[in-house]
Amino acid sequence: EKKLGKIQSVKFGHVGYQDACLGISFTLGDGSWGVGKDMSAWDWKMMECTERCKWTDEDRFEQYVEIMKYISELLADAKVDSVEKLKGIPIEAEFEGMVLKSFRILTEVI
Repeated sequence: EKKLGKIQSVKFGHVGYQDACLGISFTLGDGSWGVGKDMSAWDWKMMECTERCKWTDEDRFEQYVEIMKYISELLADAKVDSVEKLKGIPIEAEFEGMVLKSFRILTEVI
């Protein structure tokens, strides 16, 4: 199912699990529906990578690169130059049941 809405809020910083991740977080919706979404990785200063971790610092750095590429694409699609300006941008959200699968900027109306 696809739904139209807007980016109701956006934050770049500490987000995700117990705010221990660094990345971008969104609230999407139109007033009659709403959902949260984030793209983040463990924060470098908050979460030390030890031998007991199932991930490496290299994994974390690869995630950081993917997050920055994702943000770059969103800014380009929305034709804005900062994360804060994404608020209010129209989107199309795709759901599978009650689960958000993806969303995209409605470039055709910008």
